[in-house]
Amino acid sequence: MQLNQYPQAIHRAAIALADLETRITELKQAITQIESEIDLAISFDDSLKNESQRKTRRFELLQSHRTHIEASAQSLRLTGEKGKAVAKLELLRNEFSVKKLEVRLAIANSLAGSEMLDLVA
Repeated sequence: MQLNQYPQAIHRAAIALADLETRITELKQAITQIESEIDLAISFDDSLKNESQRKTRRFELLQSHRTHIEASAQSLRLTGEKGKAVAKLELLRNEFSVKKLEVRLAIANSLAGSEMLDLVA
């Protein structure tokens, strides 16, 4: 990749990461909403006599709630993708820094070489 291509590549990687973070946040909000609805239903269930029964019922309801299961799985998958996106973004940033240092070194070497020629002449 050329030096002038890195800013655009970094921008695209940052946008992809932001999109993943947004999707993860939306999923977590959906999961929280489902859990709140289940907790509300459990709180009004008079057949549940103690905390152990309420916890068991909550677990059963969450395990049988298809949307909760799918959202949790997707959130887990996207969290893994986010880790990879962060790594890609950092790699691009580091490669860009290295390329800039290489260009600076080449310029410095070029200037040092021309100064040596001036001293010899």
